[in-house]
Amino acid sequence: MRELRNGAARLLVVDDNKVNRLLLTRSLELQGHSTASAENGRIALEMLRREPFDLVLLDMEMPEMDGFQVLEQLVNDRKLRDLPVIVTSSLEGIANVVRCIELGAEDYLTKPVNPVLLKARIGASLEKKHLRDQQKELVRRFATPEVAQDLQDSGFSLGGKLVHASVMFSDIRGFTALAESQPPEETIELLNTYYALMFDAISGHGGVVTLMMGDGLMSVFGAPMPLPDHGESAVCAAQEMVELIDLFNHDRQAAAKPSIKIGIGIASGEMVAGYAGTNERATYTCIGDIVNLASRLETHTKIAQRTILIDQATRSSLNERITVEPLGLVPFKGKATAVDVFSVDPGRKR
Repeated sequence: MRELRNGAARLLVVDDNKVNRLLLTRSLELQGHSTASAENGRIALEMLRREPFDLVLLDMEMPEMDGFQVLEQLVNDRKLRDLPVIVTSSLEGIANVVRCIELGAEDYLTKPVNPVLLKARIGASLEKKHLRDQQKELVRRFATPEVAQDLQDSGFSLGGKLVHASVMFSDIRGFTALAESQPPEETIELLNTYYALMFDAISGHGGVVTLMMGDGLMSVFGAPMPLPDHGESAVCAAQEMVELIDLFNHDRQAAAKPSIKIGIGIASGEMVAGYAGTNERATYTCIGDIVNLASRLETHTKIAQRTILIDQATRSSLNERITVEPLGLVPFKGKATAVDVFSVDPGRKR
């Protein structure tokens, strides 16, 4: 998000009339803004895609590419669709105004433009942009980049869609006893470090963390964005998570602190992914039998005395470089039939 100092901004003036461009840019610079200009729509789009601007002042009647065509390009460009545009045009008629607004223009001013009115409209547009940028920053801070992008592309609506993906559950073994044996501030520090390491491994293999509950994490590979080989990606992430915990334990041992261990369960298949909750408070998550199975597998790591457990669907997606040990059929609560369970060697093959 670009910070604007004292209301000053980087503005692009687009007009085929050189006198209009010079007069308008001079007026804007006297107001403290930084300006650039383009003589037609094609050049303007090239500049907008090459360098950042905070607002565009756009004429309608231009050679090569007119203002309407520019607006159409902007509204279909993910990176530029939220850029505020104020139309300054000699075209009259409500139909032209309506068309510009429908194409995403922030405002429409007829020429000759009243300088006091223009200054006020620029100020209002920049303030709206600043608020939108703040909103995006908050979304990025409290949601994963993939979820933030999904919100920007598709908008927010409760509900979900059927996806084929892999779900991972993980947590720290004996965390409750560990937390009770040390001051709360040490537990928070441990969790923050743990989250940083796990998030890096998960996101590095295309996964998205959808739930954090104490030391427990739920992650999905293949939603909201499709991910080829999501099963193998999840397993590779799990192996890296174990490797990072091993390295972290070296530091803890050097500081005379107890080592930690994690358990990971992964299942693959069809599930429903989307936003659950209310219009006031919602979260991106996945639900379905596969999600429940992944949770059961993570819990079963304690009984099986294994670090990473996967189901048959995930096993079928792995290449031969990943060592897998079959543990046989395991009955799980809520499952009508026993599940074929496999243990993955936590050591990564290079």
